[in-house]
Amino acid sequence: MGTTWRKSTYSGDTGGECVECAPLGGAAWQTSSYSGSSGGDCVEVATLTPRTAVRDSKNPHGPALLFPAEAWEGFLESVKG
Repeated sequence: MGTTWRKSTYSGDTGGECVECAPLGGAAWQTSSYSGSSGGDCVEVATLTPRTAVRDSKNPHGPALLFPAEAWEGFLESVKG
């Protein structure tokens, strides 16, 4: 799923101090296979090419962490190893 990012109107034109945002409401979230079925300790992941978003499934409207694809792939390799 491609995500449309837009630069904040408060960002400058020189390339510094830029903030981008994107709505994540349409993201296809998947619960981790390591999450328990009792509703606790759940992590959800959504692939937002070229980033991966991670959130707490108990707070779906709360914040999400975004990782560049390379960082997420490195994290997964570390966990598997």
